[in-house]
Amino acid sequence: MKFKELDLSPELLASIERAGFEEATPIQSETIPLALAGKDVIGQAQTGTGKTAAFGLPMLEKIDTTKQQLQGLVIAPTRELAIQTQEELYRLGKDKKVRVQAVYGGADISRQIRQLKDRPHIVVGTPGRMLDHINRHTLKLSTVETLVLDEADEMLNMGFLEDIEAIISKVPESRQTLLFSATMPPAIKNIGVKFMHEPDHVKIKAKEMTADLIDQFYVRSKDFEKFDIMTRLLDVQSPELTIVFGRTKRRVDELARGLESRGYKAEGIHGDLSQQKRMSVLRNFKGGNLDILVATDVAARGLDISGVTHVYNYDIPQDPESYVHRIGRTGRAGKGGMSVTFVTPNEMSYLHVIENLTKKRMTPLRPPSEIEAFKGQLGAAIEQVEEKLAENGLDRYLASAEELLQDHSAQDIAALLLKVLAKDPADQEPVKITPERPLPQGKKNFGGGNRNRGGGGNRNRNGGGGNRRRDNRGGGRDERGGRDNRDRNRDGGGNRDRNRGPREDGAKRSRRSSDSKRSFVIRSNQD
Repeated sequence: MKFKELDLSPELLASIERAGFEEATPIQSETIPLALAGKDVIGQAQTGTGKTAAFGLPMLEKIDTTKQQLQGLVIAPTRELAIQTQEELYRLGKDKKVRVQAVYGGADISRQIRQLKDRPHIVVGTPGRMLDHINRHTLKLSTVETLVLDEADEMLNMGFLEDIEAIISKVPESRQTLLFSATMPPAIKNIGVKFMHEPDHVKIKAKEMTADLIDQFYVRSKDFEKFDIMTRLLDVQSPELTIVFGRTKRRVDELARGLESRGYKAEGIHGDLSQQKRMSVLRNFKGGNLDILVATDVAARGLDISGVTHVYNYDIPQDPESYVHRIGRTGRAGKGGMSVTFVTPNEMSYLHVIENLTKKRMTPLRPPSEIEAFKGQLGAAIEQVEEKLAENGLDRYLASAEELLQDHSAQDIAALLLKVLAKDPADQEPVKITPERPLPQGKKNFGGGNRNRGGGGNRNRNGGGGNRRRDNRGGGRDERGGRDNRDRNRDGGGNRDRNRGPREDGAKRSRRSSDSKRSFVIRSNQD
């Protein structure tokens, strides 16, 4: 389904077009019409399927920008997801001039308080920091019309149920509630019973992947070694049409510049580019004027790109579903394809989770040497020369060629031609790519454990997840494994009294009474 077929305002459609999105994903096409009709919705789909736009577009549609008050609230399990959601909602609501603010642990709370005083239309935040602002009276929810619980099962696994219920109790009963979860455990159903009004249930099956058509390899290397290894692989493998995926916008920009400096026809695409630039890059790529497209997950989502022969994951995705989405760009229409994923030594656990999801082991790939890369360059140069010779049209140059042959041997002239066409890795300028922080270790929920989900990491977003340690009762959670340093004493010092007893066990707190009078009605749109 095209976004234009959905009942969205021209301002939102303009932002969608600027972002380069064309086709709505299944969760979007199923959820958006229901949400626009004002219904409560439970969306069940794997991470990386476009859930942010699925709840974001209906919420943005309802925002009345003439009112300087909070109208939308999104609760997310991690600071990285909160930041990414805030960025995407800002992009989608830019033409409508919707103001979106994120609040999360591990950041300056005073700055967040100042930003909240500007009265954003939407606030995205983690439960701990959001509840802190509520208790400080810097976040008032009496005007909220749309409430979103994103990655609900993840939040319950992290023990956030008590905080979520405390937040929901501050939101008006007349609100619309949208809940998104990869799985549907009893605790999620209880939320539907207690806090939602006859929700429609949209269930999207996990994406199938024709893995047999895609040769999947991985290269184990340190971060600073990746670029040189990748360019050598490009020289050896000589791909026809390539996408290189980077984790961040900065990474994409640096990779595109680095590849261009090495003589490859490459350009980058990400959410910060203007619509005109995005469309220009895509036209050049589809038209064969570019050999390599460097992209973030967000930028590549929803784009109709075919004919890709190779996908290079310069950064391994945190979310296994994003990996499926990435390499699914190749191996289409019955054709084969190749994917190469670069993995740092301490990110190998993420590789294994991806393998479990795809049910296919990646083959380790030995990085080619400079000599092998140079041979690849020479082979490509010889092919180019032979193609040009086959085209003929050399009559006008034969006289000059005769003059050259009087002073130089044919072998020397041919060698010079190959030198001009081939790039010697030893002569290339060094390219420095800014190191990215490795993905967090000890991520027990990555891959879902017994939750049968393939996600739990970065949800096609630009951040890490990591372990989440429950702090003492008074404290919030730093969603990257640290502490929120929430000031319960309000002395402005930013430190908390940690001499309190431990929080009640998350599983114990999750056992809430289910004797609510409201029935849980699920109207399944898709089995």
